Parts: sequence; C-alpha cells; structure tokens
Amino acid sequence: MKIDILTLFPNMLDGLLSESILKHARKKKLLTINVHNIRDEASDRHKMTDDRPYGGGPGMVMKIEPIYATLTKLGIKLNKRVAKTSLLNIDRKKTRIILMSPQGETFTQKKAAFLSKRKHLIFICGHYEGVDERVKKYLTTDTISIGDYVLTGGEIATAVVIDAVARMIKGVVGKEESLSTESFRNNIFDWPHYTRPQDFKGLKVPKVLLSGNHEKIATWRKDRALRNTLKRRPDLVNRHKK
Repeated sequence: MKIDILTLFPNMLDGLLSESILKHARKKKLLTINVHNIRDEASDRHKMTDDRPYGGGPGMVMKIEPIYATLTKLGIKLNKRVAKTSLLNIDRKKTRIILMSPQGETFTQKKAAFLSKRKHLIFICGHYEGVDERVKKYLTTDTISIGDYVLTGGEIATAVVIDAVARMIKGVVGKEESLSTESFRNNIFDWPHYTRPQDFKGLKVPKVLLSGNHEKIATWRKDRALRNTLKRRPDLVNRHKK
C-alpha cells in the first residue's frame, strides 16, 4: 500500500511513522509512506497556505489552491472543471483521499478494514480554524474523525488511522491469527490477558487459564469478552446482535 500525507508540519509525523509495527511494515516494503509539505506548492512569494475567512470571524482557513497543487504533483487525476460534486477523476476502489476533521464520520475497525484493501491512501491534515469547504466537497472521498474532540491539527489523527489500517494489511502483524481476536473485530471487546508470574503479591491468574483444557479456556474467554463489552460498551453488543 502507498500512503501520502499532506501537511503543513511534516516533522510532527517523524517519530509516529518510524517506530514499532509501522517501521517494520515499511522495512518489509508492505507499506510506503511519503510526507508532503503543502507549503511547497503555495504560489505566492510568502508561501501562504491560509487566509482570513470570508464573512469574518476568528482564525485563519487553509486555502484550496496549494492542496490542489500538491494532489496534482502526486499524479492524482483532477478534472479541470467541477463534474457533478467532485474535481476528482480517480478509481475510488483503489484510491481514497481522506480529510481528517472532527466533523467527519467516526473512525471504526470496520472503516480500517475497508481502507486496508485500497492501494493508495492520501491524507489531508487540517490546521488553524479549518480547511476551505471546497477541499472537503470537491477534493476528497472521505472525511474522518477519530473522536468528538478537537486537536491542534490532523497529523496525530492521521497517524492513528494509518496505524489501525496498516496492521490489517497481510504480513504486517507477525501472527495474523491475533487480528481475529482483537477488540472491535466483531463489535466485541477482547478478553482479559495474563502472563507470568502466576501470583503477583496475591493477585493470581484465573485457574482456568492454567488448566490446559482448551475447550474450557475458549468458553471462559468468550464469556469474559462479552462481559467486558456489556460492562463498558453495551451499545456494541446490541450492534453485534443486529
């Protein structure tokens, strides 16, 4: 999979994209990540990427022009004129252009699975008071939020989405069987996990996990996973039943 990130602050992503699973995925060439500074494509001598909002109000708004120019530089096919509700001329089954915004659809494991099957993901990281609405309407396929709160910019949110998507790409996670039991896989949380020592200051590992009886262990895990979900997110259980 190829991933391109459009941002005004490329250094924010250095550590997030160069450690742990993402580091190994890139080394294995299962994942290619390129970060692009939107400011490089600003047309004026001051390299302005934002301006005052029409209609007045506080803050600055990111301009559409340098974002459009960056997408063009990446080889994204763009219509010269608006066609229906988009400037994009791409195969949406292969390529998704994603704006990170608190106004987007809430990111889920299901969405991560959908994105993991695409060949090319492009992320646009918003900043300041927001991004010109025409970017969302005419230059993206998806608008995604990682939660009901506001961050300084879209870089951290982008890294969250990339991490969740990358681990679902075949070969990225060492033991792929572990993916089938992770939380949210079937709208049910994972079961509790324990490791050595068996007894830590009187806090003991449940006996069933030491029994060697795989059938009993499987039943216990399924039961505890359901209990965990009912206790913390009963809405997920109702969604699972549907």
